[in-house]
Amino acid sequence: MLNPTAFEGTVVYVAGGTSGINLGIARGFAAHGANVVVSSRSSDKVSAAVETLLADGARAADGFASDVRDYDATAAGIDAAAARHGRFDVVISGAAGNFPATAAGMSANGFKAVVDIDLLGTYNVFRACHRHMTRPGGSMIAVSAPQSTLPMPMQAHVCAAKAGVDMLVRTLAIEWAPEGLRVNAIVPGPIDETEGMNRLAPGAKARAVVEASVPMGRYGTVADIANGALLLSSPLAGYINGAILPVDGGWSLGGAAAAMTTLARAAGPKPGGE
Repeated sequence: MLNPTAFEGTVVYVAGGTSGINLGIARGFAAHGANVVVSSRSSDKVSAAVETLLADGARAADGFASDVRDYDATAAGIDAAAARHGRFDVVISGAAGNFPATAAGMSANGFKAVVDIDLLGTYNVFRACHRHMTRPGGSMIAVSAPQSTLPMPMQAHVCAAKAGVDMLVRTLAIEWAPEGLRVNAIVPGPIDETEGMNRLAPGAKARAVVEASVPMGRYGTVADIANGALLLSSPLAGYINGAILPVDGGWSLGGAAAAMTTLARAAGPKPGGE
């Protein structure tokens, strides 16, 4: 267990940090003493997340609204946050989009939207934060997904986007390591009470299929992913760079693709998003 003050005085920025896994990551760092900045497209969600973090006891928390697909707007928010806090020690890029749809059934705009949010958004966040990172010792983490390496029906858009995220992480890990920055990714498994799993495995029967496919026999928690981010950003991981770390109870060892294929066949074709 990390010391409760392990990140005291550090500045952590979480893109997409207003809900779900990403808010959980922000809360995890705040609980260990960090000053936390969050962002998302909705100013109302940003305000609510900041209130939550402060109510939890965060030493300092603020945020800004921007769409990660818009580099200029995202960079402007990041520059302003960096000016307030002085620098970033940890950056988490977690904004993501998903909906189940066959490749032939989804619109071109639907495919593009997910690639733009996941892949372009990760690049935009990392690129805009690069000049503000603590050196040496800065940690940058992308939130990836099992679809980056495991093909799944009704997930062509996510598979393509997250595969790109993983390769971006590896490339930046090579380019930026000489500057004293580490770049890694976390791959969450099925995480309880998240929008993603509610969409991909809705209902008790679908949940049972997923749980049976996880070697540890259960869904993970948001805290499990937060702990992974804390580990990768701590001195304990000082020689870990370019890693794509599954935090999934072993789901990616074979059960993930099989379970999602079973669920996709049971659900039948679905229209795509715009």
